[in-house]
Amino acid sequence: MTDPAGALQRGTAASVGLAQEVLERASGVVAKAVEDGQIGASTLTVGRRNRLVHQAAFGRQTPEADALETAVDSVFLLASITKPVTACALMLLVDRGLVSLNDPVAAYLPEYVGGMRDQVLVRHILSHTSGMPDMLPENIELRQAHEPMEEFIRRALRTPLLFTPNTELRYQSKGILLAAEIVQRLSGHRLRDFEKAEIFVPLGMSRSCLGMDDFDVEETVWCGLGKPATPDPGDWGQNSQYWRHFGCPWGGMHSTGGDLAILLQTMLNLGEYGGRRVFSRAGTRAMTTNQNSPPLKPWGLGWALAGSPVWNWFGELVSADTFGHVGATGTVAWADPQSELFCVFLTNQMVENGSLLRRVSNVVASAVLD
Repeated sequence: MTDPAGALQRGTAASVGLAQEVLERASGVVAKAVEDGQIGASTLTVGRRNRLVHQAAFGRQTPEADALETAVDSVFLLASITKPVTACALMLLVDRGLVSLNDPVAAYLPEYVGGMRDQVLVRHILSHTSGMPDMLPENIELRQAHEPMEEFIRRALRTPLLFTPNTELRYQSKGILLAAEIVQRLSGHRLRDFEKAEIFVPLGMSRSCLGMDDFDVEETVWCGLGKPATPDPGDWGQNSQYWRHFGCPWGGMHSTGGDLAILLQTMLNLGEYGGRRVFSRAGTRAMTTNQNSPPLKPWGLGWALAGSPVWNWFGELVSADTFGHVGATGTVAWADPQSELFCVFLTNQMVENGSLLRRVSNVVASAVLD
């Protein structure tokens, strides 16, 4: 069996049908954004056909003038790119016969009852059609009080639905939280530990973790452009010790461009990577293709689709089959099965409602020669 950590071999752009000068142009767009002060740190990672062909790093890890320069393996807070990884964890249980997508969530979380909750199926919490809210009404108060994950779960189990399940697509972080709780109850492990053992280690994603168990906050890229403040025990923002260690399943994963490239290539390979099968072909295909019936807008299981008019953060030049996700910290990762191309563009600041993410993605997509 091939060592998974070394399976994504490096290659030249020309060897996989990409124009190196166009990839350099994409890097130029990122460098200009750093120079103009739109973002402070970034990495760009591009590959095709099981080859990693372009990696570049820009800026500094924190806002101080003498801070460490960003490296290609710098660790970023991914924000909502966390969601499809949580879905991957749940889909492992589907592969193993422990969960059915068409079962009600209450079959696994018995206290999830009342109202219309009996109509919420497992597939609905992965495809944003459950009726669950994106955030709890008391989200800020819970974070300010540094409440533990268990309190968020308890509140999510009883928070009112916003609409009848499976009647519309509305982005919902709290459905993803319920998916995480199913994994934790059935596996008997914290989600972060399950993901590490079942996804990150088998794939050789050695610089990925949910929460901060493997790193110190000071080792990671600072979110935003403001100066780091003196640690405040009451702080609850993106750079606080509380939030970075919290490991929320909808936005608390840390990773690098190279590690996410491995995950994207695994999805393109229908669950296999480096001679090792981590996800089933059937499960991977379900995750990365539309699971919502018309008139609902398309979405996969965890993964967003470029064909969805409400969620095209991957630029305008990729195919409608492209899957991926964006994060509010200024991150995007996508893969196009038609062109066999993947791109991971991590920054520390969302720019112009995602315009920078889309513009760089367009340049990367335009590098395909065949």
